[in-house]
Amino acid sequence: MPKYFFRLLALALVLVIGNVGFLAFGVADEYGRDDFPAEFVFGSGTSAYQVEGAALEDGRSFSIWDAYAHSGFCDGANGDIACDGYHKYKEDIKLMVDTGLEAFRFSISWSRLIPNGRGSVNEKGLQFYNDFINRLIAHGIQPHVTLNHIDLPLILEDEYGGWLSRKSVKDFVAFADVCFREFGDRVLHWTTFNEANLYALGGYDTGSSPPGRCSSPFGYINCSRGDSTHEPYLVAHHFLLAHASTVRLYREKYKAMQYGSVGINLLAFWFEPYTNTIQDVKATQRANDFYLGWFLNPLVKGDYPETVKKSAGNRIPTFTKLESQKIKGSFDFLGINHYTTLYIKDNPNDLETDTRDVYADMALIYSGIEFPITEFPVIPIGLEKLLNHLKEEYRNPPIYIHENGQVQARNGTLMDTPRVEYLHAYIGAVLSALRNGSNTKGYFVWSFFDLLEMVGGYNYGYGLYYVDLDDKELTRYPKLSAHWYANFLKGNNINVIIPKVKLKDSFSN
Repeated sequence: MPKYFFRLLALALVLVIGNVGFLAFGVADEYGRDDFPAEFVFGSGTSAYQVEGAALEDGRSFSIWDAYAHSGFCDGANGDIACDGYHKYKEDIKLMVDTGLEAFRFSISWSRLIPNGRGSVNEKGLQFYNDFINRLIAHGIQPHVTLNHIDLPLILEDEYGGWLSRKSVKDFVAFADVCFREFGDRVLHWTTFNEANLYALGGYDTGSSPPGRCSSPFGYINCSRGDSTHEPYLVAHHFLLAHASTVRLYREKYKAMQYGSVGINLLAFWFEPYTNTIQDVKATQRANDFYLGWFLNPLVKGDYPETVKKSAGNRIPTFTKLESQKIKGSFDFLGINHYTTLYIKDNPNDLETDTRDVYADMALIYSGIEFPITEFPVIPIGLEKLLNHLKEEYRNPPIYIHENGQVQARNGTLMDTPRVEYLHAYIGAVLSALRNGSNTKGYFVWSFFDLLEMVGGYNYGYGLYYVDLDDKELTRYPKLSAHWYANFLKGNNINVIIPKVKLKDSFSN
């Protein structure tokens, strides 16, 4: 499709967004940037493998995500070029400035910075991230850095099994040490793992994310290696140990000089019981225990939830007393990725089999989205309830909403009205939660660009900006949502009218 078409359409969107009340679908929820605290931060984000490209340039080595994608699991797509962010980052940062971003969340490719997984630092990789960070700060954009976004260096996976081995803890802490030393004088917000819970489940139970390990009959793919019954619990255990050791390193060696904070990120649905029966209500609590409590209970209380330990039995590792003490309290903030609400129904039959994976241990059935996901249901009160749950159950920790956004087919359209409706609704839910006492500190739209997605490759996108993959320049074009978000961030007087969507307290059969 010719470039001039996108330019004309982008101009049309600018004219459309300037008209107050352009989405006449229902009752307006009115708010502005000034309704949020001045210190509350709004941004957007990407991750290294999904956007950088330059897969083997300037000393970078493959990660487990490279191997996974090249095995055909990202719908046949890969990140060899992706959005070419490695070469186009200067103009990309200009787009961030034009959009009015106050913060940008990105990840550092371990295999670009330390290609052998340990040892020598790659000067080209170091130079790239230094310049990226410096340019963000020069334009008044806070860098929020994720240390591991599902991209362990492949060399460590091949050497000792990656996160299955306790050796990974030591290597990860050494990598984090390099990042703190080289970038910590400018970076104040660090996240150890992105979606640590889904990383363990997708990578080692269902095989639906790198490194693609699973065992029959549990895998979503035809896995040739793995043990779905045991490995997810072991890997999650190592994540927690690596995270806690990293936080301890930062607090003892860097915090007094750098004044930053270190957190961890989890995928967080909101769960509602399918019916008001005791069985479905208890199953919903189990869902929370397995998705959130699996990581948050150790971090807040020093051990896994009793429900998780009871279901998993001897398949879940135990913490020593010293490990429990080190893990408890080892986070400065919690990052959450939230997209929609799921409805939970009890499924006790899962517990009757002797061979179970984590999902069978949960003993539940969930509904609310269909796969492949083409669009998320817009249920903003689910996010409000989630933030309230975290406040009440986990002592109201500081929270950054690291990812929230609407998926759509990547068909070239810039008129992404459903995404505008989604963002307006969910940002409104965050404001309601803040007014109810939530300690939420920031909100990041996922994602800044349409990029390589784990599920669907380049067929689906979450971006504020469209990237034309048929154009050798990979030109970026702002969608309607980019204009809307920019107007919101700049405090312009806009009044988006959206349909009210209420979450029912229960659903009957």
